[in-house]
Amino acid sequence: MSKILYFDCFAGASGDMILGALIDAGFPLDELRHALGSLIVEDVRLETERVDRSGIAATSFHVVTGEIVKTKDSYKDKIHTSNNTVKPLHDHKHEHLEINGEHHHRGLSEICRMIEDSSLSSSAKTRARHLFNRLATTEAEIHQQSVEDIHFHEVGAVDSIIDICGVVFGMEWMGIDKVFSSPLNVGSGTVTCAHGVMPVPAPATAKLIEGFPVYSSGIEAELLTPTGALLVTDYASNYGPMPAMRVKQIGYGAGDRNLSGTPNVLRVVIGDDSESTSLQRVVVIETEIDDMNPQIFGALMDRLYESGALDVFYSPIQMKKNRPGTLVSILAFPEHREAISNVLFLETTTLGVRFQEVNRECLDREQVIIKTPLGSIRFKLARRDGLVVNFSPEFDDCVRVAKEKGLSVKEVQAVSTKAYLDTRRSTEKS
Repeated sequence: MSKILYFDCFAGASGDMILGALIDAGFPLDELRHALGSLIVEDVRLETERVDRSGIAATSFHVVTGEIVKTKDSYKDKIHTSNNTVKPLHDHKHEHLEINGEHHHRGLSEICRMIEDSSLSSSAKTRARHLFNRLATTEAEIHQQSVEDIHFHEVGAVDSIIDICGVVFGMEWMGIDKVFSSPLNVGSGTVTCAHGVMPVPAPATAKLIEGFPVYSSGIEAELLTPTGALLVTDYASNYGPMPAMRVKQIGYGAGDRNLSGTPNVLRVVIGDDSESTSLQRVVVIETEIDDMNPQIFGALMDRLYESGALDVFYSPIQMKKNRPGTLVSILAFPEHREAISNVLFLETTTLGVRFQEVNRECLDREQVIIKTPLGSIRFKLARRDGLVVNFSPEFDDCVRVAKEKGLSVKEVQAVSTKAYLDTRRSTEKS
């Protein structure tokens, strides 16, 4: 069983709104704070509040530094004064990149190093680096600069790190397997930015939505921000009406202000496939390589996963002229075959690939949280016809708890497994 998330972007999307919606749907704010602690070097707090947007209750996510509430994906940045009034801080949101600005700023390589040194999982680090690379590449093309010349303003860098890494971690924590989206409402009118007065969508947003379905409902506001466009278009594999699912959770993430005639919220709908044990059509892509620097294989695997691969594995083989070689095997959905083939041709020395479509049957999957003597641990359960046939504690959770408690990972796994079995026996008896 696959877990599906649907972005309902009838009022656009932003990084703040996506995080707010995930938290509203059950993603714990404390887990986000814990995961991003190693990335936030400034005096920053992550806060939420329940707000009303045209009669819809929603969660508003804020990045707070001192007295400054930075809502870079909102329509105005704000600063709270001593008498609790609110005044505009900047007309232009910090999430946009800055070239050769006068303030201290972070380059892409520094941000990627911060991500690499963080406590995020390996797959989350890869996804986050890919997203920042895509954002920086977009701005570099717009400004006719090299990626190395693109820098995030110091404040904007913190906000972008929180939004992008937070969403990556949240999607992973919630166990999302498939992401779909409605067409994106970009808004209309103009926005004032460092480049002057520009029509909506702003240049970076316009570049990021190339090839994706968008529209404007006529609301004169910047509804879709660069970070929102980046995240939705990178995660969603299909666009259109809500897919068939058993709905389990719904969350509303709030934009910064009330709009006339439309609730300024992003809705996420989370559920399970309507089928239980799923029979899926996938493609197997293969190629043999015997003349490539083996160091490249590590980077190749990251690129393949970024392009939609479900699984990648390497097998040692013997090739012509008795040369040792490597068989590269990739499993993916058919719609990702072309993108994966492009990566193989660009990143390796291969001259050809072969592929074939096959069926695969998957067990129903579920993620549960088990309370153990060492703390809460997520467990992956696999079922067939309702019967649990496989279970395992989330490895990243075991590593984290092992570090916190000064134990070995195998000890944490053993304690967690016993706690799960005890919990299951107790449930069965009752």
